[in-house]
Amino acid sequence: MKKTARILLLGMFFISLQVMYSQGSPDYKGGFKIKFGDDGKKYLRLISWAQIQASYNNDAPATSSKTSINLRRARVLMFSQINDKFLILTHFGLNSLNSNTMNPVGKGDGAQLFFHDVWAQYSISKNHAIGGGLHYFNGISRLNNQSTLNFMTLDNNRQSWATIGLTDQFARHIGVFMKGKFGRLQYRLAINDAITNGLDARTPVANGEIAYGGKRLLGSKDAGKAYAGYFEYNFKDQESNFLPFKVGTYIGGKEVFNIGAGFFMHPNGSVLMENGNLVGQDVSIFAVDAFYDSPLGDDGSAITAYATYQSNDYGKNYMYSAYGTGSMIYSHVGYVFAGDKTKTRYQPYVSYGSNSYDATSNNRNILGLGINAYMSGHNSKLTLEYKNQDYVTSTSTLTLQAMIYL
Repeated sequence: MKKTARILLLGMFFISLQVMYSQGSPDYKGGFKIKFGDDGKKYLRLISWAQIQASYNNDAPATSSKTSINLRRARVLMFSQINDKFLILTHFGLNSLNSNTMNPVGKGDGAQLFFHDVWAQYSISKNHAIGGGLHYFNGISRLNNQSTLNFMTLDNNRQSWATIGLTDQFARHIGVFMKGKFGRLQYRLAINDAITNGLDARTPVANGEIAYGGKRLLGSKDAGKAYAGYFEYNFKDQESNFLPFKVGTYIGGKEVFNIGAGFFMHPNGSVLMENGNLVGQDVSIFAVDAFYDSPLGDDGSAITAYATYQSNDYGKNYMYSAYGTGSMIYSHVGYVFAGDKTKTRYQPYVSYGSNSYDATSNNRNILGLGINAYMSGHNSKLTLEYKNQDYVTSTSTLTLQAMIYL
């Protein structure tokens, strides 16, 4: 009874928060944009968003509370141009601030703001641009380029961010990129410097585990560069590729059907010990995917569906945290109920992913069941999701999230 009461109280809190901030959002038309000049070519665009979560984990250790509050994301993104040839983007914020990562005076690592993106780009023609910096023009799949503003599910499929922390900084690389389109075919390509001090800090030993630390252990000459690309064909409405962030669901605002394919390659990215010598192993990740989003009539109903297959090769029998050499299939589908688009709309959804690994016979299977309440599209949204992960043992989490972005 106490557990149920806690969840209901948390739900009432977030619903009241959402209603309090949702007023005025139906008139959102592109957010805050400062124009310098009448032609609109010189401007500064600002976007800010926050995602606050309350979670219940029945499998938490006996010494830990089963409920927790988490500031999942707090971000500010801004971009500007002096004309339509030049653009600079800056994106900063923090992630997953909770009672364990807070600091008494706000100086701890978990409480610090950091740059997610800082890049500059130059348009070489109407449909093609080049740029460089700390960027998010990733390869592999749509979900590896997913925007955090407009998820359909509570969050991204974790295994789709296949290099996060291993060779990049929070899914961003320092490098150069080129992006553009040929008719309905969009592309993005990047050459990046791999991170030196990645999450996998292990040192390989004889007959031991392989480690993702090629640049750290072999040097930048042999393992310094990583290469990525993603290509997609837009069969219906064409999506914008002005920024790299992929939309999770349009809630029926467009009729989109895309087929995509992508890759990530890091020569000598991983290292193992053979005959007393450190030997590099090439990392190669490939994926194909399909995305469909469409209204189902004039009554406000809509469908969103996505599916991907991903082949992960981090080296022979590689395993570390959520990463492992093997394969992954993932899909999700959501349905928006018919209703007045100026009022609250509801979207139940289901997601499922299965990950197999060469190093173990245990598959990682993840099932998600959730519902979104859109008070004003993604600008004011409430999400409730149940997630079960079956990997060696089974764990379940119930999470309620309130999101506002302006």
